[in-house]
Amino acid sequence: MPSLRPVIWYFALARRALAARSVLQGTAGAPPLQSANQTISSIRAVLPPLCYNCAVNDILREKLKHLPEKPGCYLYRDRAGTIIYVGKAVNLRRRVQSYFRASTMRHAPPKLRSLVHHVEDLEIRVVRTEAEALLTESHLIKTYRPRFNILLRDDKRYLSLKADPSRPFPRIVTCRIVRDDGARYFGPFPSSTVVRAALDFTEKRYGLRKCGSLDPCPDDHTHCMADVIRFCTAPCLGRISEADYRARFDEACAFLRGERPAVIEEVRQQMLEASAKEDFEKAARLRDTWLALKELTRERARARLIPALKKPTAEEGLTQLAELLGLDRPPRVIECFDISHLMGTHTVASMVVAVDGMPDKRRYRRFRIRSVSNDDPHAMAEVIRRRYTRVLNEGLPLPHLILCDGAELQVRATRAVLRELCLFDAIPVAGLNEHFEEIVLDDGRPNLILPRDSPALQILIRLRDEAHRFAITFNRALRLRALKESVLDELPGIGPARKRQLLAAFGSLRRLAAASEADIAAQPGITPTLAKAIKDALQVRVHDFD
Repeated sequence: MPSLRPVIWYFALARRALAARSVLQGTAGAPPLQSANQTISSIRAVLPPLCYNCAVNDILREKLKHLPEKPGCYLYRDRAGTIIYVGKAVNLRRRVQSYFRASTMRHAPPKLRSLVHHVEDLEIRVVRTEAEALLTESHLIKTYRPRFNILLRDDKRYLSLKADPSRPFPRIVTCRIVRDDGARYFGPFPSSTVVRAALDFTEKRYGLRKCGSLDPCPDDHTHCMADVIRFCTAPCLGRISEADYRARFDEACAFLRGERPAVIEEVRQQMLEASAKEDFEKAARLRDTWLALKELTRERARARLIPALKKPTAEEGLTQLAELLGLDRPPRVIECFDISHLMGTHTVASMVVAVDGMPDKRRYRRFRIRSVSNDDPHAMAEVIRRRYTRVLNEGLPLPHLILCDGAELQVRATRAVLRELCLFDAIPVAGLNEHFEEIVLDDGRPNLILPRDSPALQILIRLRDEAHRFAITFNRALRLRALKESVLDELPGIGPARKRQLLAAFGSLRRLAAASEADIAAQPGITPTLAKAIKDALQVRVHDFD
């Protein structure tokens, strides 16, 4: 990265030379130092105020000039294309450009200077509000784990509210992890203060219990006064039936979903009445509750980069796509492909389909890549070959557009396979590059960069994100399945029953590996030959148990 030292050295040299000349010539006007400062100010006036003009590459310089003045997140990449930092901003233009000013490089701490030194490229994610930027930043940091982000790289997440209807007398609690366990979740919300205030109000208004007992009984009430000071309906004492309590619980969930706006207005009226009676202490408490509930309503939407498409918008987007890509007709059927792997393991591909601009989950497909492990273009070529070979063999209809998640390499790999299958002229291909959401054509025309609110871009981003989600879900499922597998599954003669028997007898694979062949052979149904095979296999994999 070019340094500012030559510029600073030039200023210092000019200052000294002009001051010395003024002293030697006996300048009668301004003092020598002031004269030198005026000259240097004139020099500085013609130089750009941002140091990125002499410190970054041309591509990054152009991106910095065209940043929008909107809220969102920015992602910095290094020379290898790895995301090294994720940040959020109310104004992306002001925030991102501030990193590359001369004053930042002079006065910033070493960590920030090191970050700027490593930035080779950036991309942005524009959102609607600052709250969405907060949630999106947290999601991106946990997804990519950039090395210059520290605070949000751990397992800490924003607060959500959890309501588990499977309990006899369910309650609402705060949590940070949303699980697929049948419970009802609300959030996450950026402000924990708002979440806790809303939970406190909900419990008091609907008489929900706060105790942690799974099935409240009279013994739980021994040291509890919630029915006196917190308006609890006291199901532990039998003061309310399970049906009536569940009706209150359902009403509380409806309120948290935003289906009871009259409740918030009721709190505002109570605040005004208390203020009119000059009960300012109560009015202040109600005001804080009212503001927290209003904030909860604003933050209820989860972070999302593109709002849900509606049918008229989808129609407009398809027409726009046909014009931009030079198609004979709007692409009514679009098939989008994405590749997913973790450090070259469990490489998979996904295909999602949009019909009339809207996702059609019945047509989704997923593939396990067989030929390569850590080469996205070759993996893309394999999945395209498998998909459209089957389409030709079974006489299935062709899509009107193929969309690849990636840049020129993925698009070229796709077109090469279509040429092999004699489909090159039958199906148009485009890519969507994650960097600034460029539409990659790779046919002699320049890439297209559309406004974020463009209906055509919304269709492509929504479809690409859906393909990405579908591929990651499949990859994660394979990884979880692999974690559940045992080295014993790879041995002939060891089925589920014998595996359970061995693990029950020795306690763990580590202890089984440390056991002698005689001890293993002593187990029912284990022959000496099989015991030796087990011992040998575990010795090879013993390092995996550390």
